[in-house]
Amino acid sequence: MGTGTVLAVCAAGQDVVLDGIGPSAIDKRPLTGRAEVHELGLAADHVRDKKHHGGVDQAVYAYAESDARRWAGELGRELPYGWFGENLRIDGIDVTDAFVGERWQVGDDGLVLETTIPRVPCRTFAVWAGEPRWVKRFMDQADFGAYLRVLQPGTVAAGDSVTVVHRPDHGVRVRHLLAHGDPEAIRALLEHEDLPAKVRREAQRVVTRTDRSRGVARQGVAHKS
Repeated sequence: MGTGTVLAVCAAGQDVVLDGIGPSAIDKRPLTGRAEVHELGLAADHVRDKKHHGGVDQAVYAYAESDARRWAGELGRELPYGWFGENLRIDGIDVTDAFVGERWQVGDDGLVLETTIPRVPCRTFAVWAGEPRWVKRFMDQADFGAYLRVLQPGTVAAGDSVTVVHRPDHGVRVRHLLAHGDPEAIRALLEHEDLPAKVRREAQRVVTRTDRSRGVARQGVAHKS
């Protein structure tokens, strides 16, 4: 079903202070050796903004090396491991197009992760990037990366394999919870009782936006008639 490689495992050892933002844990740096991963993510990492980041459904953030290389070429600058605020830089797997609920076995120390929701670009990310219209550009490109929850704790290190061991058949990819999704497939996804809370939240937002836009369209047709 797919195999990739962990190129780097990254964590924030200390906060970086951003203009107009204040302290942030977005400055992830590569770790050496094996890193412990528990229910809330990497033991060596920390979360500053707990309202929007972290928790069991956003325990680990992964970004694809192919997407990072594309951005590096567009921006004309090096984007080192951790630059996207990711915990795992992964090669060989299209992270954003993983299916929601896809399960990855990482390395050989028991770690199993499950994809949940895409990363939503925010003002902190924009200030960190220092690129014009960064939030809009990141949204338009829609290579968001994926958050994951920890199904089985373990350890991870650069060089570990990432093997897809389960892929749901509902057809909804991580990308679809923020861009280019089929509303009816996402509506069907909501019928699954065991959805992680934040997956359900994001899926419901897509359905709500769709229903509202359809309502506006119907009203427009009614007014014309």
